[in-house]
Amino acid sequence: MPSQDLQPEQLKIWLAAVVRKDAVAFRALYDAASPKLFGFALRILVKHEWAEEVLQESFVSIWNNADSYQASLAAPMTWITTIVRNKAFDFLRRTDGAVEIDADTFDKEVMDAMESADPTPLEALQLTADAKALAHCLARLEAMQRQAIALSFYHDLSHSEVAAQLQLPIGTVKTWIRRGLERLKSCLGKLGSA
Repeated sequence: MPSQDLQPEQLKIWLAAVVRKDAVAFRALYDAASPKLFGFALRILVKHEWAEEVLQESFVSIWNNADSYQASLAAPMTWITTIVRNKAFDFLRRTDGAVEIDADTFDKEVMDAMESADPTPLEALQLTADAKALAHCLARLEAMQRQAIALSFYHDLSHSEVAAQLQLPIGTVKTWIRRGLERLKSCLGKLGSA
């Protein structure tokens, strides 16, 4: 059953095998995840052929960069979907002169991300030393604090959206995020000076 194949533990097993260049595991990962990822790419790009091209580029990137996946930073499907999203935005930027983007077709979130000059999450993950330091420091936070920070920064949710997601008072969420960021800053500072 395809939905069974998208379980995070199974995806982690396949990604670990892809690190070892296991083509059978890569095929299983592709078969399980590609329908959902194609739909996601199609939502951004609108045209089938563009979504197919981006999906192919994304899986090449997954094959080449599976070793950069860190379970402590994101769920496997989140990591894979981020790659597809970034490839889709890169595709739109490359074809910028040839493509007129109708803002009504896209979510505000998609348009903001396309216009942003900030590094994408994938580019940030590829800064291996920084990513490992961040993962180390995030792992030292309490689970709920780590989750609040992850929802806020990796999923770009506001404090009120994080509070709604976690079903907690907004004041609690703000405190957790503020204190968690202070602990992260301190931990990263210690690692940087080591």
